Amino acid sequence: MLTLTGEKLYLRALEPEDLDFIYEIENNESIWEISATQTPYSRFLIKQYLENAHQDIYEAKQLRLVMVGNKKENIGLIDLFEFDPKNKRVGVGLLIAKNEFRHKGYGKEALQLVCKYAFKHLHVHQLFANIAEDNEASIKLFESLDFQQIGIKKDWTFVNGEFKNEILYQKLS
Repeated sequence: MLTLTGEKLYLRALEPEDLDFIYEIENNESIWEISATQTPYSRFLIKQYLENAHQDIYEAKQLRLVMVGNKKENIGLIDLFEFDPKNKRVGVGLLIAKNEFRHKGYGKEALQLVCKYAFKHLHVHQLFANIAEDNEASIKLFESLDFQQIGIKKDWTFVNGEFKNEILYQKLS
């Protein structure tokens, strides 16, 4: 079986045709907290980003993949970030773009696929994730795939006038 292909979806590199999909996600204020965004992105900036998305993970230190369902619909994004080949670790985060695709197993399958990819092809020893302590769905997802809570960053993010803790999760090979 291919590393980035599952039963419900497959993961693929960004394409120029993803401009509208990325634009919609990056300008959705309800998820800015997750991406630490504070300002909207223009189509021009996203187009430039897509033009440079071909960079190798060893050069860019990150990789963004689109989750595509069996009906060829874009479901969400999964990112590898802060890739550190010397210390054999990489961060992982994901976003299901629309409510209609949430709680249907897409996130779990995408996370399984990207973990398998990172261990097999990037030869990392560990993956880590930073999750807001009130993001119960993500906590449940990551814990279901054997990510272990290893720490709490107190008052880590300031959202809507209050501080929130962030939990650090880790999965070792």
